[in-house]
Amino acid sequence: MTIAFSVNFDYRCPFARNAHEHVVAALRAGADYDAAFKGFSLTEAHIAEGELSAFDDPGHREDLIALAAGIVVRDRFPDHFLDAHLSLFAIRHDDGDDLRDEAVVRDALARVGVDADLIFSEIESGWPIETIRAEHEASVKEHSAFGVPTFIAGDQAAFVRLMTRPNGDGELAKKTIDKVLELLIGSPGINEFKHTSVPR
Repeated sequence: MTIAFSVNFDYRCPFARNAHEHVVAALRAGADYDAAFKGFSLTEAHIAEGELSAFDDPGHREDLIALAAGIVVRDRFPDHFLDAHLSLFAIRHDDGDDLRDEAVVRDALARVGVDADLIFSEIESGWPIETIRAEHEASVKEHSAFGVPTFIAGDQAAFVRLMTRPNGDGELAKKTIDKVLELLIGSPGINEFKHTSVPR
């Protein structure tokens, strides 16, 4: 049975990187998921009440370019999305580079065969930022999302911190995401389950 869910992302978050690597690895291993990847801006989430939205403030454009690039690839070049998605996560979390640097984002796209000029032409048109705004605001309004990664299935939503990466193990990834979805869909009465210490 196909399981439909969405999971939001901002490339700044290491826990989003972990979760999305698991989802991608599971999909590539044949998991029967109908997975939607939704934009969420951590910059916008931390804007103080009364301040100009990050989506309207030109001073925050650089904070949004990697996320906007991911949205363009997702919507215009979906066959390249999973590769580009992982490459954009790698900028900060593997390469130690700056997600706000256009040249760095361009390189991350180019290394997976995506034409960065086409992507940035779309970003300049404005629709990718508006798409992020719509997805961000919908997840906040409808599901009280406050961060990434938030998994959403039907009317159930949960912020999930996965501490490990799949490291190419598709079966591990499937088991991990299956467990997340089992708790999300099948056990809505479990609101919080958090280990008090993290194994080192």
